[in-house]
Amino acid sequence: MKPDQRSSLTRRLALSISLLLIAGGALVSLAALAYGRQAAQTAFDRLLLGAARQVVASTSVVDGRVLADIPVSAFELLALAPDDRVFYRIVGQDGQTLTGYDALVSPGEGRPDVAYYNLEFNGEPIRMIALTKRFAERAFSGSIQVLVAQTMRARNALAQELVGNAMLVVALVGVSMAILAIVAVYSALRPLYRIERSFSSRDPRDLTPLKLAVPGELSPVVDAINRFMSRLDRQMETTNNLIADSAHQLRTPIAALRAQTELATGESDPAVLSQSLERIHARSRSLSRLTDQLLSRALIIHRNDSAVRTRVDLRTVAMDTADEFDIDSQGRARELRLQLPEFEAWVRGDALSLREACKNLVNNAFVHGQPPVTLTVEARGDKAILSIHDQGSGPSAPAGLRAGERFVHADEAVKHSGSGIGLAIVQEVVRAHQGELRFLPDEAQGFTVLMDFPRDGYV
Repeated sequence: MKPDQRSSLTRRLALSISLLLIAGGALVSLAALAYGRQAAQTAFDRLLLGAARQVVASTSVVDGRVLADIPVSAFELLALAPDDRVFYRIVGQDGQTLTGYDALVSPGEGRPDVAYYNLEFNGEPIRMIALTKRFAERAFSGSIQVLVAQTMRARNALAQELVGNAMLVVALVGVSMAILAIVAVYSALRPLYRIERSFSSRDPRDLTPLKLAVPGELSPVVDAINRFMSRLDRQMETTNNLIADSAHQLRTPIAALRAQTELATGESDPAVLSQSLERIHARSRSLSRLTDQLLSRALIIHRNDSAVRTRVDLRTVAMDTADEFDIDSQGRARELRLQLPEFEAWVRGDALSLREACKNLVNNAFVHGQPPVTLTVEARGDKAILSIHDQGSGPSAPAGLRAGERFVHADEAVKHSGSGIGLAIVQEVVRAHQGELRFLPDEAQGFTVLMDFPRDGYV
């Protein structure tokens, strides 16, 4: 099931915080309820203990008998709860009631000297204390139990009052926290609104990076947006360049091809017609090469941003390139020498882009250089190197400095035979793979072009 794309982030945060507050309020309420009951229980148990101790203090042994002169003050504290009733019983050593209510149940033997427990008396719950007093006199030796009980109306009312007050405090704190949470949510989401306003206020064609002060948690979002806009800007630039290059470069050869075709259709001399057809064929090959390179450059730039980088052995790139240069476009054999190392020369990149760059350099060597052409792969330290060597002198110094720019020919003397895009494609590939394009002219030994790439897996 697809998530609701219109679901509000504010609503999600508010719901999450509300659930946390409700869960926290429920836990605090349970704790307040337990605390209220325990506080009321402890307070009234102390009153029971005080009354029981006064009754114990009033007992004495006279002529071998236990007598109790229960003072009125023993129950004055318990009388602070006017709606409750008080019961008492003094149990002798033989279990007989010395005074008080016989129906009050004694806890029996084995209980501690001071014991609290709940019972039901006359159909009403009561709280009772059992206090044991021991005598060790000549006339009487043994123990008695003093039982004092009280109904639980006042203590229940006190517990409810404590819980009610605690719940009121919890409710007030919960409302305050909810308000603060709402304010905090809107404050935390304010940078998102700033990002939205920044996009809304800018020109649709403006793809410059966002420069906003945002919290650290939103920095990855802004960085991702900027990277996306950078890729989109490069794609738009590629599209614009392709359109501009096509309009600039294709208009002239197409017009020339059309003119030559029109001349050839009206020519009756077979020799002149044959020459015209040769020129048309040459112009068609040049136009086809130009179109291929324009499309290749657009594809390379697109793959630089979108293709998944994998481990590529430059030896495989060199062998695939050599397979495409066995014969030229006119069916003539061409000699391309390969010098490959024994071990792999791994790089991290796009195999198709690397092959395209290598093909352009080899093609330039065949067109503008002198045979034989040698394609070499080397692994030196942290570098994997792919080089193309021929016996020519290479481009002139000014042209060499500008090599890699679109429609700049390596040698102005032969610019009619090339489009000037090949080295631009090579430069795009090398830059995308964090490599370096170098030219090594040597009048005695020929001209070498090297592509240096970071070696993958080198330690």
